[in-house]
Amino acid sequence: MKSSLKTNFALSYQLFIGILLASVMAFGSNAQAEPADFTLPDMENKQHNLSDYRGKWVVVNYWATWCPPCLTEIPELVDFHEDHKDKDAVVLGVNFEDIGIEGLKRFSEEYFMNYPVLRTKPGASSALGIIPGLPTTYIVSPEGEIVARQVGPVTAKLIAEFINQQTTE
Repeated sequence: MKSSLKTNFALSYQLFIGILLASVMAFGSNAQAEPADFTLPDMENKQHNLSDYRGKWVVVNYWATWCPPCLTEIPELVDFHEDHKDKDAVVLGVNFEDIGIEGLKRFSEEYFMNYPVLRTKPGASSALGIIPGLPTTYIVSPEGEIVARQVGPVTAKLIAEFINQQTTE
């Protein structure tokens, strides 16, 4: 009797795992079927569509001026953008706070932010997904698919290594 119960449990467990994996795989393929997109204004109120950058890797960085880890990674994002903007990747900084345009412009000049600084209202999520904390960085493939999310600071080297790994696979 015990052997029969163990066998039934093992079969039920395998069936459960199989159904779970199938549903995860189905959800994953549906989630990536549609390219990610958003439209956000920059500091001059020019609208930027994520889809405008198709063909390049896009590093979308959600940040705020009051966030110490965000301030630490800004020079890294500046360096990455400078090294890649004319080749294979760009950075889009999405300011995720309530701040006036003039204050944001002064801040971005002080930090030599050479990439587009876009604006949005803070909230629990964004057009790309959940924002559990700042900074949060999404990496979007040249085809427009979200391929990674990092909560916490990133470095130019980390981003470049990730993109190199993705392009060689």
